[in-house]
Amino acid sequence: MEQLQSFLPLILLFGVIYLFMIRPQMKKQKQEKGFASELKKGDKVITKNGMHAKVLELNDDGTCVLESGAGKMKFERSAISMEMSRKLNAPPAEKKK
Repeated sequence: MEQLQSFLPLILLFGVIYLFMIRPQMKKQKQEKGFASELKKGDKVITKNGMHAKVLELNDDGTCVLESGAGKMKFERSAISMEMSRKLNAPPAEKKK
């Protein structure tokens, strides 16, 4: 019984780490993977380095061709920012009077 009490703080620490760090990260990775698989031609996106572009082509090897002011470039789908692209494609908010 005394050994269990000495391991209890360690077990609680692992539980807290899982709930507040590991689980949210796994959820975010799942959402990003779903976002990358839902991309389609014509979507306006922002890459993680801040480049605004439009999707021209989606390849089966996990890459896509994007068109921007600089021309056409090939990127990995994982290089596209989920949060920024969703904000870019969100309908404009109505102004309150």
